[in-house]
Amino acid sequence: MIRDDGEGDIYLPPNEMRAVLHKDRVKARIVRHDRRGRAEGRVVEIVERPPQPIIGRLLHESGVWLVAPEDKRYGQDVLIPKGATGLAKAGQVVVVELTEPPSLYGQPVGLVKEVLGEIDDPGMEIEIAVRKYGVPHEFSEAGLALARSLPDKVLPQDKRHRVDLTDVPLVTIDGEDARDFDDAVYCEPAKAGRTKGWRLLVAIADVSHYVQTGSAIDIDAYDRATSVYFPRRVIPMLPEKLSNGLCSLNPEVERLCMVCDMLITGTGEIYAYQFYPAVMWSHARFTYTEVAAILANTKGPEAVRRKERVQDLINLHDVYRALLKARNQRGAVDFETVETQIVCDESGRIERIEPRTRNDAHRLIEEAMLAANVCSADFIQQSKHPGLFRVHEGPTPEKKDILRNYLKAIGVSLSISEEPQPAEFQRIAEATKDRPDALQIHTMLLRSMQQAIYTPINSGHFGLAYDAYTHFTSPIRRYPDLLVHRVIKAILSKQKYELPALPTPGEAHEKLARRLASRVKAPTHKPKKPPAPPSREVQAWEAAGLHCSANERRADEASRDVEAWLKCKYMREHLGEEYSGVVTAATTFGIFVTLDQMYVEGLVHITELGGEYFKFDEARQELRGERTGIRYAIGSRVRVQVSRVDLDGRKIDFRLVRDDEELVRAMKDKGLVGAGAAPGKAGGKRAAKRPGGEAGSSMGALKAAVKKAASKSKGRKPRR
Repeated sequence: MIRDDGEGDIYLPPNEMRAVLHKDRVKARIVRHDRRGRAEGRVVEIVERPPQPIIGRLLHESGVWLVAPEDKRYGQDVLIPKGATGLAKAGQVVVVELTEPPSLYGQPVGLVKEVLGEIDDPGMEIEIAVRKYGVPHEFSEAGLALARSLPDKVLPQDKRHRVDLTDVPLVTIDGEDARDFDDAVYCEPAKAGRTKGWRLLVAIADVSHYVQTGSAIDIDAYDRATSVYFPRRVIPMLPEKLSNGLCSLNPEVERLCMVCDMLITGTGEIYAYQFYPAVMWSHARFTYTEVAAILANTKGPEAVRRKERVQDLINLHDVYRALLKARNQRGAVDFETVETQIVCDESGRIERIEPRTRNDAHRLIEEAMLAANVCSADFIQQSKHPGLFRVHEGPTPEKKDILRNYLKAIGVSLSISEEPQPAEFQRIAEATKDRPDALQIHTMLLRSMQQAIYTPINSGHFGLAYDAYTHFTSPIRRYPDLLVHRVIKAILSKQKYELPALPTPGEAHEKLARRLASRVKAPTHKPKKPPAPPSREVQAWEAAGLHCSANERRADEASRDVEAWLKCKYMREHLGEEYSGVVTAATTFGIFVTLDQMYVEGLVHITELGGEYFKFDEARQELRGERTGIRYAIGSRVRVQVSRVDLDGRKIDFRLVRDDEELVRAMKDKGLVGAGAAPGKAGGKRAAKRPGGEAGSSMGALKAAVKKAASKSKGRKPRR
């Protein structure tokens, strides 16, 4: 049970779980603590039982119909009375509505509300995930009707009071499979003050022109708060007519946009900026791959095909390098991580999992968008108009301590101060990038940071090293960006934007609110004057930010769930096969390993690490064998065999394929094998021929050494 006050979880034994379900809110009493100090509780009262559909497979066993929940956190099957199965057949995936809750002496009872299909149907993993996480996936009839009533193109009256940028060669740069285009860019040399610099235009789709505050489309968009991206499918925030049509900056058509027009100095500082509504005409639709090829060879075939735009791309690359210089000067955290994408065939089966390669075109667009977002935050802050900032706070005291202890334990001379700056993290990353355990160190640096949230109370963005930052550049797929556009327009017209009456936030909102509340510590001294409570207006913006942050987490969880399903399904075809990989996490119960070629993570349980006692070292974040001294830490190279795949639990288990030479080396370090020993030798002498062919084998020498060490240790007094 997760506590509201953020303290440690309470364990509820199986008999206490009979009358409750996953997601129930309960009041519990702690009855005892186990030997490790963990609290065990007893349910006193069920406070709230939210209406929750349960997804699972319909089974017919011994004349009884029941649904086995797909989410294993529901500990009981749901009984389905005869006649409540609808059109569902045994083995199909169904959505169940509970009609009777569980009790101490009875299982929950329900009826089939929806049939999703067969477990192996293409896209079934997505159908399950959207219902499991409560992702809105159907637009309201009112929203769809309103979308249908919108024009197919920009009307003459829409262009009034807008800057005409149709002659400016703005272009979009996106991935090959992109269907909605939020942003277009253009750059030219210009004077920034008295020095040479650039004029950078970032044009963003003007969604707020078509999605009016409080309209049916707006209510649907707020409910979703974000588009959700799955392999082969997107659940958009806006109806397709807007997301892929009227609001998308498609090539060679007029589109309405909001522009952030910036002057950038030669050192990458934003010298001046202005915002204005405009009408634009995208002069080209580029892909990242194409732009990278042109920048790498300005006389190559790609450049010849796009010769009119080559100089514009060179200008963009020049301003990117200046912005990158300013980023490094600022000390922003910039760790290179490997992102993967799942490539499926038409039937939904995984063909391969491959890394997403980031090139200069990706980084160029990223820096341009960061600059526009910073200007947006500054504009809102200067105007003193309430709005949503993207806030990323520094590490918590607990995480700072863990990181400091870890760096000290592995011999890194650098550490972080009591009030760390982003540059300190970047310095450690730079200083350790050539170490063999660089991956391990960078992973720990990343894990020490908090997640970013949306809030009207600006406290800066730690990772990017910005005093103020917000999201302005993706209003087609993120609701906070749409709100930022509305605020900027209100400021430009010298008005004030009022939030509409928003729907009641859901479960995801409550979860995040409790998590954020647990970060707040009681003050060490009583303040002289209590701070004034936030105004109703600020509270409304806080609620909107919390809702958007929570739904962003929900979208991430649903996407990860689908990816885990697909990876499990993929690895079922590779049971028994061996792969090399790297340890990505060490825990008290084993190590997580990511395979080199497959980019799939699985668990090697501690019982699979060998016949000795392994102890978890929290400071070093590693497991260490007490007898052999073998260590498994983040970044350790291992070879594993795929031993088990649990599709329902989204889990993959590996078995360690131990390298004999590695064992011999570890035992040499412990003094259990002579210094001259090598695979095939014992104490520097060749092993005698033995039945069974063990002569010359490292395993024979190893077994003998282990046996000898074990016999020596008998009768010794244990160390206290």
